[in-house]
This record gives sequence, C-alpha cells and structure tokens, in this order.
Amino acid sequence: METKSIKAFGTEAAEAPLKTLDIKRRAVQAHDVEIEILYCGICHSDLHSARNEWHGTMYPIVPGHEIVGRVVKVGDHVKNFKVGQLAGVGCMVDSCRECDHCKNDLEQYCDEGSILTFNSPDKHLGGHTFGGYSQSIVVDENYVLHISDKLDLAGVAPLLCAGITTYSPLKHWKVGPGQKVGIVGIGGLGHMGIKLAKAMGAHVVVFTTSPSKFDAAKQLGADEVVLSTDPEQMAKHAKSLNFILDCVSAEHNIDSYLNLLKVDGTLTLVGAPMDPLPVTSFSLILGRRSFAGSAIGGIAETQEMLDFCAEHNITADIEIIGVNDVNNAYERLLKGDIKYRFVIDMASLK
Repeated sequence: METKSIKAFGTEAAEAPLKTLDIKRRAVQAHDVEIEILYCGICHSDLHSARNEWHGTMYPIVPGHEIVGRVVKVGDHVKNFKVGQLAGVGCMVDSCRECDHCKNDLEQYCDEGSILTFNSPDKHLGGHTFGGYSQSIVVDENYVLHISDKLDLAGVAPLLCAGITTYSPLKHWKVGPGQKVGIVGIGGLGHMGIKLAKAMGAHVVVFTTSPSKFDAAKQLGADEVVLSTDPEQMAKHAKSLNFILDCVSAEHNIDSYLNLLKVDGTLTLVGAPMDPLPVTSFSLILGRRSFAGSAIGGIAETQEMLDFCAEHNITADIEIIGVNDVNNAYERLLKGDIKYRFVIDMASLK
C-alpha cells in the first residue's frame, strides 16, 4: 500500500523522553478521510502508555487520541466529509463492525477489541497505529467526527476523550432535572463531569479533598462543594444522591461514597486506579445500590456529545502548549499541575 512520511512526536522506549519522529501514514483509500491535525489534547493515558505503565506498549509510540483538525483529502466513496471541513478523531479508529456491540453503536465494547487510535494493530500497514501527536492522520470516515465551528477548537480537543468518558455514563444512567448528582474529583475528567451534569439539568454536588478547589468547583457549575475528608460534611449528604460519577484515579474509600446514594442509586467509576478498590458488601446490599464502571462512548454517542457541547457552549478548560513542551507537561501532569487539560498546538511540530 502506498504511504507517505510525516513528522510526529513520540518515543522509542519507556525511559526515553518524547522527541520528533518520522512515521508512515497510508494513502487515502476509498472510505478514508485525511485530517491535518490542528490540536491534540494530552490524556493521562498518553503518559501511562508512553512509559509502558499499563504494559504492552509497542514502540515507537506516538500518543494522542483527542484530535481536532481540518479535512485535506477524502476517498472516492466518502459521503459525510468534504475537504475544508473541521473533523475530529477520538480514542478509536476502527472495530470489527460485525459483533452485536458494533451493530448497536457500542464500538468501544467491540467483542474483537476496538482498534485504538494509537498502540493498536494497524490492519492496513501492519505494525501498530500512531496517534495524534503528529501532522496528520488517515481514518475511515465511519470513525471520524464532525466538529462545530462555534466553539474554540483547542478547547474541543479534550472532549474526544474526557468529554465522552463523562458524558456516556451520565447519559446511560439518565442524569437530568430533579436529580442530585455527585462528582468525585476535580481534574481532567471531573471538571467535564461537572459541566455536563449541570447542563443536563442536575443538582451537582462536587466532592474534593482540597479546600483550595472549592471556588474552582463553583465556577465550573457546582451547586454544592463538599470536603470529602470531613466526616460531618459527608454525613450531611448521606442517602441523598441519585448518581455519583467517580473520576478519581488514585486509591480512595468507595464505601464512603456508596453510603451517600439513595436506594437504587449508582456509583460509576471512570477513573482508573491501578490497585483494587475494596467495597463492603453492606454498602451495596442495604440500599440496593450499584457499583459500576464505564469506558468511552461509541461513535454515534461521541457525535451526540459534541453536538450537545456545541449547543450548550461547553469546552474543556485548557492550557495550550507547543510540542516541545510535552515532556514537561507530562511531569506537571503527574503533579496535578494543570487546570485541567493540556492541548498541543500541532503547528509547533516542524
């Protein structure tokens, strides 16, 4: 298959810093869309993958699955995209398309395993996929998303992961007016959860371990903010919440939040702690409560989320950086020194 060489930013080893690399992209096929990448958000999973912290990383790796850009070429059979349009690519670039999940717009749960934007088998060129820290990307149009020109493009980029990761469970568990919803953690995921739950009409209660984040939570749309380390403040919300979105990726006490749920309430985990989280059986049994998890959404739901955000003027709170600042951004990310997502201006990749 014909290919072309482009510049990207990635690493060849877990211990090595990211640097400029040359990678191959396939030539546009009949159903493909080629996108010039304008912005790419930095997700914590980029860091985990680059440093092989989840194991299984294939090197060299080019991270990035929060991609916003402009269409520069389309295949002969492409129906939904034209040259010059804005377009986005999220966490997936393909799936089996045949299993029940794929046929029901749940490609993220594909039985064969969805093809991720980076570090997945590349069925076209062999080897593995390369992500959005690059000049351009070629993706089947069925996995490309329409991006509104009404919003700041850099602020839209993190919606392709952080946005859909929080929107999907809020939608699935029918969050809306008349409900009291808890958001645990104010970070890349949590700040989007607050904005989305509020836009859906819920009464939003934010839980944080940091008193310094109270004002920030209110500015994001929280109706109430609770210091989760204060037993008295937590007790005031016992058995009061319909739903909790847990966005924390570190070890924390799940029972303390389960006990805040009403009967038939659900706590859904979207953070990804490395170690198991213990749960006391009676925290679930006595309230017929559910402890659940959720990944990203499918392509149709991701488009729905993007349209919802455009309608409600929702973007991520970001800090724009150049590609040469990525290594430093990773170190800051480890320290939580960002409000709330880094986004790379890909014009800086020369």
